[in-house]
Amino acid sequence: MNIFRRISNRFLQIIVLNIPGASTLRPLLNRMRGVHIGKGCFIGNQVILETEHPQKIYIDSDVAISIRTTIIAHFRKGMGVREFEDKKYSVIIEKEVFIGPGCIILPFVTIGEGSVVTAGSVVTASVPKHTVVQGNPARPIAKCGVPLYPDSKYSYKDYIKNLKPY
Repeated sequence: MNIFRRISNRFLQIIVLNIPGASTLRPLLNRMRGVHIGKGCFIGNQVILETEHPQKIYIDSDVAISIRTTIIAHFRKGMGVREFEDKKYSVIIEKEVFIGPGCIILPFVTIGEGSVVTAGSVVTASVPKHTVVQGNPARPIAKCGVPLYPDSKYSYKDYIKNLKPY
């Protein structure tokens, strides 16, 4: 990546951290940085989406990423990680996912459709579809029958009613 693109990515990232527009401006500016972001996404305040290689993040539609979440899509070259160059995306967040406040998502992770990552969790491995994960490292704690994201056709009450503990 050329130096001007890198500088503009960093500049846009600084702007996007606190600009209003969680469903409008923040997704738009992150798309300009190279992040693939689908329709209907919510990106909370102070969310960091990969500084060096934003194009390695894929976020599907109707995803909510809460305040102060960090998504890291690469590790430094020379650390024995060859998978990075081989894959188009390093972090994939499928549709209707809810990521709670203060989470950290590490490289080479897919978060399955309709899953929930609870507040403060560190996701080090892929999450199956319709699964609630919690902790450091994040571990499955429940199956969720309905998704939890803004503008869902299901209510929070429906979500709670459909949780099945592991």
